[in-house]
Amino acid sequence: MILGCLLAVAGARAQVPPVRPAANDSVTLLAPRPALGAAPAPVPRHRLPLVIGTFATGYAGTYYALSRGWYTGPRSLFHWFDDSREWKQLDKVGHLWGAFHESRGAVDWLRWAGLTPKQALWYGGFVGFLLQSPIEYFDGRDPAYGASATDLAANFAGSAGLIAQQLAWGEVRLMPKVSFRKTPYALRRPNVLGSNLGERLLKDYNGQTYWLCADVGAFLPEGSRWPRWLQPALGYGAQQMLYNDADANRAAGLDAYRQYYLSFDIDLRHIPTRSKALRTVFYVASIFHLPAPALELNRKRGLVLHGLYH
Repeated sequence: MILGCLLAVAGARAQVPPVRPAANDSVTLLAPRPALGAAPAPVPRHRLPLVIGTFATGYAGTYYALSRGWYTGPRSLFHWFDDSREWKQLDKVGHLWGAFHESRGAVDWLRWAGLTPKQALWYGGFVGFLLQSPIEYFDGRDPAYGASATDLAANFAGSAGLIAQQLAWGEVRLMPKVSFRKTPYALRRPNVLGSNLGERLLKDYNGQTYWLCADVGAFLPEGSRWPRWLQPALGYGAQQMLYNDADANRAAGLDAYRQYYLSFDIDLRHIPTRSKALRTVFYVASIFHLPAPALELNRKRGLVLHGLYH
């Protein structure tokens, strides 16, 4: 149904005069892209079928691979499981981060394909939610897990956060990002926290820090000298999570605790360049928080200054 709707609007163009352009957050455009009410420039007709085909193929391939390679154990009747108190909610923040950027990518690629900004937003804005939520069906059929309502809520919040910003400002001003570093906990439980770097990136919540970076310059009056690439950042993480159960953690000699950070980030999207390759690299890299000095607050050590946190 979604693919059919996208094809139906492939040739449509809004006839609304452009308003003040938004900041450049596009993979391909040199000039700032139009805001929600503006009509896009003419583009090759093959782009929209290319985007739709790529999305459909990737979507089907991903879930086929999951069904054959990840969820290979016994199946049970579909059931729910409340995991809202596990892993200090780092997994929920990860769901939000993923859905936000999947929706952001879908919206920008649909704009590149020729849809108007409004069309791209409404057809692509909930792609993150649609991409991630079917995982709950597989979890709900797994006897060891169960579908998570809070995972679904986090998926929705990520996509909704992208849509809300586009409706309010015509651009992303509050960007969720992530950083990662290796921890010793995965070595103690590699079957759950990861046995190699790729698995640890996904599973070791001790090594994940999630950030919310604010584009301060976008809120200031025109002519402000604040550099758009310099953005304050609030971070959240946790440590000593070998198990998702507090009693099991204590039995292992660990006491899981939360970490809060204050830092800054360099938003590469606002680094001027005429290179399409560099703009693409900067666009992809904008999902990550770059290493920077940071101030950490936690209940065990109080305030901790990091000369370079990653």
